Amino acid sequence: MSVWNSRGLRGSGLEEAINFTNEKYLQEHLALVQKIPIPITPIEIDKANYHITLAYFEKKSTVDYIGVVQGVPICFDAKECHLDRFTLRNIHEHQMEFMKHFEEQDGIAFLLIYFTHVDEHYYVPYRDVARFWERGQKKGGKQSFLRQELDPAYRIDVTNQIYIHYLEPLSIDLESRE
Repeated sequence: MSVWNSRGLRGSGLEEAINFTNEKYLQEHLALVQKIPIPITPIEIDKANYHITLAYFEKKSTVDYIGVVQGVPICFDAKECHLDRFTLRNIHEHQMEFMKHFEEQDGIAFLLIYFTHVDEHYYVPYRDVARFWERGQKKGGKQSFLRQELDPAYRIDVTNQIYIHYLEPLSIDLESRE
């Protein structure tokens, strides 16, 4: 059974930015994408501040977001990284399985990774994540990948209109599949 504590809120700034982006996409009739809530059972509550300080996850999560973009089903997980090296321990096997099955059903799965130290956001298609994952599963394989290994075409421009405009790299990804 997994235990939740404040450490789980590490990516909350990124998630707020993605939530803002998803609201803009909805307003512009471009996409309907929602955050998937993770069901938890509270164990300890800070009654003075009304915060849950300890809880158990009721079940394993899948990905952070799921939705549809003009008829195309998408799912993705949002991750933050403070170095140029992204550790694969940040992705769980059940998440990889979910994304694999999602893609088998003609959906598009990906990661959105924010490299905080260089203020860069990347769209990482599932096929690339799977390649890094497989490389890491081999005996002596790398348990991480470098930012420099990512396709620069999938770098996400941050704008004032739509903060993390991930539909642009999604479009590139869709074109590469045709």
